[in-house]
Amino acid sequence: MLPLAAVISEPSLFSLEHLPRLPQRLVELLLGNFGAPEWLVSIAGFLVAAGTVVGVFLGGFALLSLIERKTLARIQNRIGPNRAGWFGILQPVADGIKMLTKEDIVPDKAEKFLHLLAPILIVVPAILALGVIPYGREWTPVSLELGLLFFFAVGSLTELSVFIAGWASGSKFPMLGAMRAISQMISYELPLIITALGVVMVSGTLSLPHIVEQQNGGFWHWNFFTPWGFFAGILFFICSIAEANRCPFDLPEGESEIVAGHMTEYSGFKYALFFMGEYLGLFAISALGITLFLGGWQAPLPGLGFVPTWIWFFGKLAFVIFLFLWIRGTYPRVRIDQLMRFAWLCMIPMALLTLPAAGVWHFTGRGLLSWVLVVPLLLVPWVIVGVIFNKRLAAATRTYTFADG
Repeated sequence: MLPLAAVISEPSLFSLEHLPRLPQRLVELLLGNFGAPEWLVSIAGFLVAAGTVVGVFLGGFALLSLIERKTLARIQNRIGPNRAGWFGILQPVADGIKMLTKEDIVPDKAEKFLHLLAPILIVVPAILALGVIPYGREWTPVSLELGLLFFFAVGSLTELSVFIAGWASGSKFPMLGAMRAISQMISYELPLIITALGVVMVSGTLSLPHIVEQQNGGFWHWNFFTPWGFFAGILFFICSIAEANRCPFDLPEGESEIVAGHMTEYSGFKYALFFMGEYLGLFAISALGITLFLGGWQAPLPGLGFVPTWIWFFGKLAFVIFLFLWIRGTYPRVRIDQLMRFAWLCMIPMALLTLPAAGVWHFTGRGLLSWVLVVPLLLVPWVIVGVIFNKRLAAATRTYTFADG
């Protein structure tokens, strides 16, 4: 084993490309030079790598909570937070202190243990999902051959935590809100997974790092810039809005209808955990979409390889998150019947259509013939479904019935 000083002197250890893995490498080298057993070194390195990812996204959660409020204020011609620190930069700190110091109120009829467990369970799946995303060429916290399957498997735990939160509160409003949230999440999870299957068909793997590697060579090799990937990517993005409970699909927290949904009976730090879980889930689903359709950490042009790959990834992530914020400040919330009808009559049929389109693209050589065959295969049904769907949503003439006398 090399001496610690010799290993630290390696130029690659402190390069920008390897910077996110620096804490993990240092801990492994330190324990290794002290003669720690190999299993202990592996466990310690894994914990430090996980802590790095959690720390990065917890910081991103605090920053995004401020950026979102500032962005919405700019869209709505307001100032936004500007009292806590310069330009309101300390507003996330003030919000955190407020949540930590607020009284934790638990209803008398609530199931105390499950009431406590639900907000914890909603954070854990998001953190586990973030652990399998390849953030850079040298930064994949946990590289799994079945990474995509693991992502969707742990993501399904969110529905369980939402149900537990609604049922354990011992109140009708949280239970109704939980049922509505679960129906929305399951309905949009189906087209979300179906659109991801097209990427699996073309890539031939469930490993997220391998999916990214197959999109190298420039942005024209990214899945999004293929006819099937363009349609699948748009569907994936729409479904991710619903999965992340973002406007215009933020029905689980429709305050004008069901107070705060499954979070109605939560306060203080427990409520903050739900809030944090939603933002971490937003990061996770956005990161997955970038990995599947936007080339992951790949640079858009071959000559830009000198930029650290993780910077490209987080630049794309910032762009996708901004789209979420822009949509929230632009579109009003839809009704629950519109939401469900859109999922089952439009999203699922179009998502199923991307599978044969991906197959045709793959087996016809991915050239001009593929474009000629795939574009009509997707565009014609898209127009037909859109026309039928719009007619079904068209406002009918209202008929008013008045009482006699």
